[in-house]
This record gives sequence, C-alpha cells and structure tokens, in this order.
Amino acid sequence: MRVEIVKKVLQSNDNAANENRARFDAAGVTCINLLGGAGCGKTTLLEATLPRLTDGLRIAVFEGDLATTRDAERVAALGVPAVQLLTDGGCHLTATLVQEGLQRIAPEELDLLIVENVGNLICPASFDLGEHARIAVLSVAEGHDKPVKYPLMFTLCEAIIVNKIDMLSLSDFDMAAFQRAVTGLNQKARIFQVSCKTGEGMDGWISWLESELRNR
Repeated sequence: MRVEIVKKVLQSNDNAANENRARFDAAGVTCINLLGGAGCGKTTLLEATLPRLTDGLRIAVFEGDLATTRDAERVAALGVPAVQLLTDGGCHLTATLVQEGLQRIAPEELDLLIVENVGNLICPASFDLGEHARIAVLSVAEGHDKPVKYPLMFTLCEAIIVNKIDMLSLSDFDMAAFQRAVTGLNQKARIFQVSCKTGEGMDGWISWLESELRNR
C-alpha cells in the first residue's frame, strides 16, 4: 500500500510537470531548475549571474523555500520579477507549486524562467517540475564526495557548478576526485568552477547558459 501511494504522488507530479513543459514550449520560454543544498550559494549565484545576462533577455525567478521571502526579495532587488513559492515545511518544490507560480506571471512574456529549488540534495532531485534543464550547485565546503552520496542529483543535471572556489585553499575538496565521481554518473554534464565572490569562472558559466538559450 505504501509503494502504491508513492507511485500515485509521483504520477500526479509528472502529469503536472508535463503540463508545465508543454506550456513553456508553447510560450517559447526556457525553464531551468536550480538545485543544491542549503548554503551552497544558489541565490548568490543568481545575484552574480542575472545582471550579466544579455540585455533585453526577459527573465523571471521562482524562489522555493520552506518559509520567508528573503531570497525572492534579493532577486527582486536586481529588478528581476520574483515569485516566492513556500512549501510550508516541504523539502522540495512540486510541479503543482510551479503551476501556482505561473498564475502570477505570463510565461509568454519571458525568455527564461529560473526556479531556485529548496536547499536539499535529496528530495528535489526526484520531482520533475517541467523544466528543460537542471543545474546543480555545490560549494567546496560541502565536500567532493557528494556525487557518491547523492547520485540522483548529479546524474540528472545538464551542468554542475562548483561554487566558492575562492575557499579551495581552506578546504580539503579534491576537484579531481569530484570530477571522476561526476563522470562516473553523468558523462554529459558540464562542470563549472566559479566564485561568486571574486567572479572567477563566471564568464564560462554565463556563456554556456546563453548558448543553451540560443539553441532551444
């Protein structure tokens, strides 16, 4: 009975995700699901990325969190429309929550929608939101073994951002070991080493993101 319930929950979410994806495709908007643990720097990455994207690109952000509107306020301060999606204690966003967010914006007026998921390396990886690409963010402080410990997250991503590389000398993060672990799970994923604090590596990440938008 328990397995049957889980199947029903996931099937309901997948149905909503397919509806979202069809709506995004019809509107001509690219949706990206930004995933990563709490404190890895997802919102800081957005703050460093959004102002540098091509002028004229129409962007909105959905901010997923358990409580507060702090992250949405940080994005809105950049002049980017932001919608806070609160899970009321849930550990991940769902496709139906994204549908609720779509009631507050017009996807037809966007080129890019970024969904910053709840800070968690486990649950969000299992739930399709209707996105076109998944981007995982990991800070060096979290350790290079995370792909081995949380393989699903890193298996499903198109790109992985190793953030806070300005702290590498202060940590025991083994970049070579991390890259080997990722390659063992996902040979297609691009890995970007960045520091939102210093700006190192940001050019490569942004160029890749803009290329993805042009090619969709």
